[in-house]
Amino acid sequence: AMRAAGLLLAWALLHGSASHQCHPGSPGGVLRFTDRHAEIRVPALHRVPSSLDPLYGLVRRCLDLIQQNPLPTELLRTALNDPGSVRTSQVVQYELGYVVCAAVALLFTVAVPVAGMCFCYCRSRRRCGGRLRAHRRSLGCRRRCLLACLSLTSLVILVSVTCALVTSQRVKGQMEPGLGAVPATLRTLRQHLANVPQGVQMVVDTFEVPRKQIISDLGGLSRSVGLSIHAQLQAMTYAALADLQDRAGDLQTSLHHLQIVARTARALAAARAELEPALRERRSRVVALLDDPRCTSCASVLGRAQSLELGADYGKVPSVEKVLKALAGLPRSDFAEMIRQGNGTFNSIPELAVERMAQVIQDLRQDLARTAEKVQSIADGFPLPDYTRPASEALAEAEARSRPYLREAERFEHYRWIAGTVLCSIILLILACNATGMALGAYGLSKREDPSDYECRGEAGAKFLLAGVGLAFLFSWLLILLVFATFLIGGNIQTLVCRNWVNQEIYKFIDTPGNLPPSMNLTRQLNLRRDSNLSSAYRECKSGAGLWEVLQLDKSYDLDEHLKTPKYTADFQKRLGDFTARLGDVRLLRSEGRQDLETFARSGVDEVDYGRFQEEMKNPVVQTSLPGLARNLEGLQKMQRNSTVAGRLGAEAQALWQMQNSTVQSQEALVARLGESVRFLSRLAPHLKERVKRTLATVASVEARLPVQAQQILRQEIGCFTRKELRYFTQYLNWVGQMLREDVASCQPLATALDNGRVILCDRIADPWNAFWFSLGCCTFFLIPNIIFAVRLTKHFRPIRNRLISTGSEETCPFHIPRVTALKL
Repeated sequence: AMRAAGLLLAWALLHGSASHQCHPGSPGGVLRFTDRHAEIRVPALHRVPSSLDPLYGLVRRCLDLIQQNPLPTELLRTALNDPGSVRTSQVVQYELGYVVCAAVALLFTVAVPVAGMCFCYCRSRRRCGGRLRAHRRSLGCRRRCLLACLSLTSLVILVSVTCALVTSQRVKGQMEPGLGAVPATLRTLRQHLANVPQGVQMVVDTFEVPRKQIISDLGGLSRSVGLSIHAQLQAMTYAALADLQDRAGDLQTSLHHLQIVARTARALAAARAELEPALRERRSRVVALLDDPRCTSCASVLGRAQSLELGADYGKVPSVEKVLKALAGLPRSDFAEMIRQGNGTFNSIPELAVERMAQVIQDLRQDLARTAEKVQSIADGFPLPDYTRPASEALAEAEARSRPYLREAERFEHYRWIAGTVLCSIILLILACNATGMALGAYGLSKREDPSDYECRGEAGAKFLLAGVGLAFLFSWLLILLVFATFLIGGNIQTLVCRNWVNQEIYKFIDTPGNLPPSMNLTRQLNLRRDSNLSSAYRECKSGAGLWEVLQLDKSYDLDEHLKTPKYTADFQKRLGDFTARLGDVRLLRSEGRQDLETFARSGVDEVDYGRFQEEMKNPVVQTSLPGLARNLEGLQKMQRNSTVAGRLGAEAQALWQMQNSTVQSQEALVARLGESVRFLSRLAPHLKERVKRTLATVASVEARLPVQAQQILRQEIGCFTRKELRYFTQYLNWVGQMLREDVASCQPLATALDNGRVILCDRIADPWNAFWFSLGCCTFFLIPNIIFAVRLTKHFRPIRNRLISTGSEETCPFHIPRVTALKL
């Protein structure tokens, strides 16, 4: 039963191996490549969040209100192609918002100095900034209101000038690296283009990673295949060998027991023939003795003595000589050696696989070397050096032409920063005069008991306020000129360049034929595809396209075609697919062994009537128990009064004991031995032919299926190996495509450079630049209410004119500037 279960398991494994799957991918199935980044990179710049972002947003909204016109396509086309034909009316119409602001600035520039001169004239005539003429109850309220208004105005100016100083410093801090980034970026782009072939070669050289891994896998392929075949077929093979060993054991044991049965039956028949006359003589003597009248109480044992006769007759059992004759000379083959050889042959499958697959492994290594040469064609066929030369020349020319303009811009920014810092310092001086004047004036008023009394601190506060007013009149025109100059430049950069750069209107303008003069044809200068333009090239580069995909290559290089896996794996895959080797030729049973088992099955062991043996063995050797009769005679001996009779009874009892111990016991031992052999043969006989037949069929089937099944496993293992190695090729080629498109030969640096230019110009320079003039403009315009409130407040810091005040008292006051005027009532 256990052997049958083992065979069923073996067959299940045999049939189930057809659906055997490849081993799950281990972590080692994923290649690790060292990133071969481009040595020259253009780092992407991004807008950095700032606390001034709300101010930047406010300025941009104001500029959008001032300049609501879209990109002046017609005007720019005319200016670029025929500058002499540009009409002033067109420029004024587009720049109408700026013209209005220029008019306001001009009006401010003229009006404020004129108003200052008028104020100076009035002050010389003592009509402005003098003393109050009468005391009223509302003076305190008016004074506090003027103080609050002037304080609020000063606070607004202080906040504005602080923002102006911060943004001015930020422009200065961003201008130098921003201007320096232009030639640096152009130079980096040229170096990136020049280093593409070197980077491509580095990527191609990385094929060494999958090549080494595949060579390593090839080194263990043959043994792995042999071990897999052995592991999957060992249950079936070992079960068949065990079953064969059992049948060989059955043959040896059956032959042994048949010989025992034949010898024992003959010995029992001979022993019976010898025992029969002796037992007959012994019975007649015992009966005669017991029948003697002198024998007392012997009648009770007489009947038992009369039944003393032989029992089993083994001359009547079937003869097994015919079976022994059929099995004569068996086994002719050495089953133990046969099984050992079959087992050894099967266990040598791994070594046999290594031997049979040695040549194909060598051929695969040579195919791998040829594949490395094919991979080198990716670099050899890369055509970029010839096609990037126009772009490199255009970048070099742009770098050379940009340097003078950048130096001029840097010089202008230096002057702007100096002027802005000086004017902001003057504004801070005006605010200092305001603060000092308000503090001294308020302190003087708190110490003055009579509104008409002269108090030098109040007079000094008034003069500080008038000093601030004078500074405001003197420098306001310079402030507005600086505001307008920076506003005109920064505003146009924001509305004409940055706004249209963000929504890519500039790219559309450049791409429209006829907008640019022939000397500025970027598509031709950058050698872009004929069906491409700057906008599409920018989008493709932004999305990660390669340089060869945007340049004018006449479609001579298709990377996807170069990266197709079958191009490099066809020979490798075909050689593995065509390989065959017989690895399962195992002889479990030779012809002489098969003949032995067939002869054993036909010998007639199962035809012998073992029931007759068992029936005879149920009969004792002697029908009457000799020991029981001997004990009865010994008991009668004690009862006899006649010594002669008693002596004869004792002699007969002793003779019976001697017969029992010598003859009958030896026959009973033979019967027991015969019984063991008969029981074994009787259990084996009914299933002998079936077992032998099944064993022979199983062994024949296993011998026939082993090569077929081994071939299937071989194909399966090679298929798994092929798929695994193809994954290595695919991983490498995908990595090559990714590295070339996204890094080594990517055109993304071009898009990154354009984005960086927008970030530098618009986010890092234009935003704080515009915030600077906006903040300085707020200071400038708030100087007007500052002047008004300061002039009106000075009167409250001087004594009320309700009586004459001698000039002598004024001369004793500090900060007093004597006037050559008459005191008026």
